[in-house]
Amino acid sequence: MKQGTWYKGITMLAVWLALTAVPLAAQDGSFKNGQLWPDTEGKHINAHGGNILRHVDTYYWYGEQRPDRGYTMDGGIAVYSSTDLRHWKNEGLALQLSAEPGSDIERGCIMERPKVVWNEKTQRFVMLFHLELKGKGYEAARVGFAVSEHATGPFRFIRSTRLHAGRWPFDMTEKDIEAAKQTNAAAWTKWWTPRWRREVQKGMYLWRDFEGGQMSRDMTVFVDDDGRAYHITSSQENLTLLVSELTDDFLDFTGKYNMVAPGGQNEAPCIFHRGEDYWLICSGCTGWDPNEARMFRSKSIWGPWTQLPSPFTGIATGYRDMPANKTFGAQGTFIFKNDTTYVFMADIWNPRHLSRSLHLWLPIHFTEKEVPVIPWTTETP
Repeated sequence: MKQGTWYKGITMLAVWLALTAVPLAAQDGSFKNGQLWPDTEGKHINAHGGNILRHVDTYYWYGEQRPDRGYTMDGGIAVYSSTDLRHWKNEGLALQLSAEPGSDIERGCIMERPKVVWNEKTQRFVMLFHLELKGKGYEAARVGFAVSEHATGPFRFIRSTRLHAGRWPFDMTEKDIEAAKQTNAAAWTKWWTPRWRREVQKGMYLWRDFEGGQMSRDMTVFVDDDGRAYHITSSQENLTLLVSELTDDFLDFTGKYNMVAPGGQNEAPCIFHRGEDYWLICSGCTGWDPNEARMFRSKSIWGPWTQLPSPFTGIATGYRDMPANKTFGAQGTFIFKNDTTYVFMADIWNPRHLSRSLHLWLPIHFTEKEVPVIPWTTETP
């Protein structure tokens, strides 16, 4: 959830402007959704859009260290550590902004959705994140790579790039490729018409960005049971999701990728694998405003993906009574497994004071047919 659906304006919910009145969770480490969550120093945890990584006996929480005012970065990517998922110690910045003028990650850039995973083969921690270059707004739409030998960093920035320049999705037929080549994104000044949607589904924006590389904005990284890792991102003007296979060291793409829900306008992807099913939970694109989540199921990471109704149910009782069809006022960032429980973690954005955006952690339940259901609960799992 960023600066407007198309990154051309900022919309805000007036209901979020009074977050300074939100009660503080107990200092003993207990946490209730819809409240500020203090770290071991009593300060609200400033790690947003990130993920949880368990390594050995310690949990690490990575996320955007957001400024109190504004949207560009003035610090970097934060990391906190815990042994119980309740008490979190601020370990500082895992990845700091560069002081070098012209660096991709110089102060004033935008770094979002950081995801850190452990690479068993290289014995290193790898970070991927959405990167926007200084002074370019949301035009760059890149993915950044960084690496470290230690969970808390410092991470070393390697490079940023767009995706798959000069490559077609592996499952596109010659007929599909020819159809995509007949599209012309520059010819469409009016969006959202049925004809425009059909062109998007043909691959209009895929073709537009074919030579320079595909866009990458809201993203996640998923390591499957076999150790293979995948980058999943909102691309093509946030209209289409891309699933891309990473190399063995997680620091590049193998070139194998495909599209999910072309024209579906999904962002903030969160994914998990349980039994025979892969589950993908995303949000719509409504700027900072909350919306109804979307859920997809597949038997393979490569699809086909079938869309199901939103898994959220109930009312956020005790937190402004936000309904399920607004995802309780939040936007997903990651799904992690704690023992046998899958936990959906999300941000309740406060665009006036991003550093004070709240956290939402909800356990995922399953129906008799093994379909995820996420009800509101005040207490964290």
